[in-house]
Amino acid sequence: MTEIQKEIIKLKEEKNALILAHYYQTMDIQEVADFVGDSFELAKITQKTEKPIIVLCGVRFMAESAKILNPAKTVLLPASDAGCLMADMITPDDVIKLKLEHPEAAVMCYVNSTAEIKTHCDICCTSSSAVKIAKSLKEDEIIFIPDRNLGSYVAEQVPEKTFYYFRGFCPIHNVVSADEVEEAREKYKDAPVLVHPECNKEVRDKADFIGSTSAIFKYVQDSKKSEFIIGTEIGVVERINKLMKGKKAYLLSTHLSCINMKKTKIKDVLNALKNLEEVIELDNDTMEKARITLERMVNIN
Repeated sequence: MTEIQKEIIKLKEEKNALILAHYYQTMDIQEVADFVGDSFELAKITQKTEKPIIVLCGVRFMAESAKILNPAKTVLLPASDAGCLMADMITPDDVIKLKLEHPEAAVMCYVNSTAEIKTHCDICCTSSSAVKIAKSLKEDEIIFIPDRNLGSYVAEQVPEKTFYYFRGFCPIHNVVSADEVEEAREKYKDAPVLVHPECNKEVRDKADFIGSTSAIFKYVQDSKKSEFIIGTEIGVVERINKLMKGKKAYLLSTHLSCINMKKTKIKDVLNALKNLEEVIELDNDTMEKARITLERMVNIN
């Protein structure tokens, strides 16, 4: 453990802070975190914690969700410019237009969206909870925003409902190609291909397993195989290779590194704790409206 990591651990104890890290964070940050998880797991942890300070090592929508679920707590985003390209693709006007076009449809919002977008929706979901939540809705029609790839994957699993999509996507996962799957299979012949549902349909159709980040980890842990081709962010590959003895993960595509997730550096985590920066602030009206969508998501699961 480095000196800066030791200082972070000392500071978080002194300030009674909780450090949460997404799987896509670098390993040095994951090592100082109290909990490492995907978006849904982090949302559940933030709802349960009694600690007054939450340091969210991820991107802005995650920190906003933590604040919405914990309005009285101080939520810190170590890298203030860590946004989400997918979340920025959709505007409130886009959602309003879709609702006018499909007035009978429930609006189901991927958690990878801004707090403002969540205020226009009926319920949130994560990649791990999306299918279950879609099945739970009483409406026969669903507007799924903002990720068209995850939306189409959910629609395949819930054929009894009609889905309408926004044109958004994750630029990191969406760029992976079916040709890259074939190339990886040729290179690592005995390794199954595990991909995130944010990948496009051509890639998903060639995969052996489709699942959220946590589901991919569980697949690797439970599998009798020793090698795996991973079709999601490189942080997942790094974590598997570091923590799972006897298992070897290979990255499906060189494109699978999220620029925004990698903006948080270990020194930023230290600075956040030292100076309580950057504090996430949202107005009460936004938090109240957005909280309904997030609490419905957590409660269903």
